[in-house]
Order: sequence, then C-alpha cells, then structure tokens
Amino acid sequence: MFKALFFLFIVIPIVEIALLIQVSEVIGGWSTIALVIITAFVGAKLVKQQGTDALRNVQVQMAQGQMPAEELFAGLCVIIAGVLLLTPGIMTDVIGFLLLTPVVRKRLAANLMSQAKVKMTNPQQGGGFYYSSYTHTQTPERDQFSETHIHSNKPSNTLEGEFERKD
Repeated sequence: MFKALFFLFIVIPIVEIALLIQVSEVIGGWSTIALVIITAFVGAKLVKQQGTDALRNVQVQMAQGQMPAEELFAGLCVIIAGVLLLTPGIMTDVIGFLLLTPVVRKRLAANLMSQAKVKMTNPQQGGGFYYSSYTHTQTPERDQFSETHIHSNKPSNTLEGEFERKD
C-alpha cells in the first residue's frame, strides 16, 4: 500500500512537472498552460458524453435482466479518465484519453476478467467457501465468460451470519 501511495503522490507529480517543463521549453510556457486547459475542457466534454452513454447502456442491460459488467467497467474507466484529464499534466492527460478509447477499455476489461477470482459460498457443500476463476473469450456475436471452481479448505477470516437492525 505504501508503494502505491508513494508512486501516486510523489513519483507521478515529479514526472508530470518534468514533462511540463520539457514541453514548455519546446512550445513555450503560455502554450503549455493553454494545452493543459484545453485538454481539461475537451476531456470534460468527452467524459460527460461517454459517461452518459455508459449509464444508458447499464440501464438497458439491467432492464433486459442482464448483468452489465462490461458497462460498469466502462463507467469506472470513464470516471478515472475524468479525474486524470482534470489533473494538470501531460502524462495523466494521455492516460485519461486512452481510457476514453473503447478499444483500450475492452482490452483492460478482458485482462482483468481473466485474472479475477471471486470468493463465493457453495450451498451444495454445506456453505463452504470456494474460489471461482473467470476466463474471458470473445466471439463475434458477444463476449463469453466461463467459470472454473477451485475448492479451498483454507480457514477463512469471514464470519457468516444474519444481521437485523432494530431501531
């Protein structure tokens, strides 16, 4: 956790400052400031448009009784892209615009789903835990996810029970 925070709050700003200095030496200081402001406005417009589209797609999928996993991931990518595009800098703008590209989002979703493991209870075996690993295959008509179960007898830190709130 410390490494991630160190990278996020120390390394990225130092790289951004170095890039802004190098760009300002090439195109000038005021042009660099204008570039950062223009990318923020263009990014905000694209984030609003794609975020609205992602929300609409989630609602359509849910109305059809389907799990909108890909659409939810697209919405998350759009939110992250919005934060990156509003952050002043060159590298964050490039990453933000990449996240707004549907091809990049689909590839990221496929990578994440191929590595996803979900801890679930198995009612057929007395409620014991098993791990479910999902694999992603893409066909021309739709994406498919297949599930592989990996049973585990490891002790769990999870407590099972019911909760009832009485006010």
